[in-house]
Parts: sequence; structure tokens; C-alpha cells
Amino acid sequence: MLDNFKKFIVSSNVLDWAIGIVVGTAFGKIVYSFINDIVMPPIGLLLGKVDFRDLFINLTHTHYASLPQARQAGAPTINYGIFLSTIVDFLVVAFVVYITVTQMTKWYSEPTKECPYCTSQIPVRAVRCPKCTSRLDV
Repeated sequence: MLDNFKKFIVSSNVLDWAIGIVVGTAFGKIVYSFINDIVMPPIGLLLGKVDFRDLFINLTHTHYASLPQARQAGAPTINYGIFLSTIVDFLVVAFVVYITVTQMTKWYSEPTKECPYCTSQIPVRAVRCPKCTSRLDV
């Protein structure tokens, strides 16, 4: 069992995985800063100088001017402003991942052409269509 673990640790997949986690963590910090420091302030200004991090519902009868005050007092709150920021974070990350994956797919995919007989997409270098088996003119 120990030998299999050693093989697992030194395999390139584990190294790729570790690098992905480190880069992903750093990218997450960049996205967090981008959302909270660049995207949300103009949105808050457009909505009447609102700081989304201070949007909360107080579940007690005591008034608190800000979320940090309510937290310091130990009041139960529903922090919907932080939740909205987290949703925006997710959407930005999802969009960046989408753009990255589509670009990588374009860069590494083989160019295709359309089969003149069955209209399926086939590699440019193909001499026979794998779908309809028609012989293609070279």
C-alpha cells in the first residue's frame, strides 16, 4: 500500500492537481478583489451609494448601523449583501472559465470541414467520412 501511495504522489497527475489548486487559490483572491474593489463600488453608487457588504437583515429588535456593529454585538443577521457579492464572484469565475475553455478548445481542436454527402463535421485531412463512409475527393 505504501508503494502505491509513493507512485501516486510522484505521478504527474498529482503535480498537475497541486499546481491547479495553488493557481486556483491565487486566481480566487484576484477575482474576490476584482469584485469587491472594482465591480461592486460602481454598482453600489448606481443604487444610491450602497455598500453591498453592509446589507443585512437584523433578526433582533435592536438597531445596528452596520454589519460589523451587529456582529460585534453578537446579533443574529441575514447577510444578503455578502451573499449577492458571492453570487457575482461565482458568475465572474464561471464566465472566465467558460472563455478559457472555449479558447483552449479552439486552439487545440483539429480543423474540420463538412462532408458534402451527409453534412457532418469531419477532420480536414479525412479522405473518407466516418459517418456515411463516402469517399471524399482529396
